[in-house]
Amino acid sequence: MQELVFILLSALICCSLAKDAKPKVQVYTRVQEEIGKDNILICHVTCFYPPLITIDLLKNGEKIPEAKQTELGFEANWNYHLTKSVAVTLTQEDKFACRVKHLGMTRDHTLELGL
Repeated sequence: MQELVFILLSALICCSLAKDAKPKVQVYTRVQEEIGKDNILICHVTCFYPPLITIDLLKNGEKIPEAKQTELGFEANWNYHLTKSVAVTLTQEDKFACRVKHLGMTRDHTLELGL
């Protein structure tokens, strides 16, 4: 019984020490961008807490349904990280972005082409 109480108290202390942290977002491609060439669009989101987060990859404002997401990972300080990616072909007309919703706030992070 004492062990159970100790475990519960330890969990409560860990949770109370964790602070809300806004996510840091990086949007990039696997290889240098080239119009008309296949590439991988990547959205890497780090340093966020709590772990409840929604990440969507967008093409011209529309969600890309075939995007894949990694498992949720965490650092020693209990901040979390996730990566979402999808195969794309870059065009001059298309606009790509990563939409992140965390702690009730939604923000789009656009891919800045370095062509």
